[in-house]
Amino acid sequence: SLGFVHKKRLCQRFDTTSYQYGGNGGHPFTEGNAWQYFWYVPHNIQALMELTGGTKAFEQKLDTFFTSNYKSEQMNHNASGFVGQYAHGNEPSHHVAYLYNFAGQPWKTQKYVSHILNTLYNNTSSGYAGNDDCGQMSAWYVFSAMGFYPVNPADGRYIIGSPLLDECTLKLAGNKDFHIRTIRKSPEDIYIQSVTLNGKKHKDFFITHQDIMNGGTMVFKMGKKPSGWGK
Repeated sequence: SLGFVHKKRLCQRFDTTSYQYGGNGGHPFTEGNAWQYFWYVPHNIQALMELTGGTKAFEQKLDTFFTSNYKSEQMNHNASGFVGQYAHGNEPSHHVAYLYNFAGQPWKTQKYVSHILNTLYNNTSSGYAGNDDCGQMSAWYVFSAMGFYPVNPADGRYIIGSPLLDECTLKLAGNKDFHIRTIRKSPEDIYIQSVTLNGKKHKDFFITHQDIMNGGTMVFKMGKKPSGWGK
């Protein structure tokens, strides 16, 4: 009986301290908490998923992350741009919305990426949800608005989200272009229905750096409801 109470208290203690923010080197996290730094394994998402308990447990933990509104009394003044415990105002969270793809739920990535693009940026003097350290806030927006983001910048893959731009062109070496086009009927069409790459159906939730450098055309067809694309 005593052992059960002791374990329960330990769990309760961890549950609250995991939300506690550190300032510049405190609690022990810097400008974040245990929830935000938990996901910071961009080089090996598969191993993190296995340690979390598998695909379903990983998805459920992401759901808790994006919906938990618990606020620690030790809130760091640098923390901003919240979606649950996701803090877009600081870089350690920036890849997390894209992780639903790895759990077989790309529509949830599309939902949260679209929400961040449309609510946490504006064209006023306070248009960023945090400091644009080394241009990262801007880089996240540019990548995500095109429709993808380098969760692991070293593996040569860009994970697909929810494009905001109707059209854009990347000018490449060798006089090549990579053209991106988004087909939607209204701004509410945030969910991918299909993707084509150079006229062929593209079902993977990522494209490669080489795909881009080869040049060509990528077309997103969007809709109001989630589809089975990318699973």
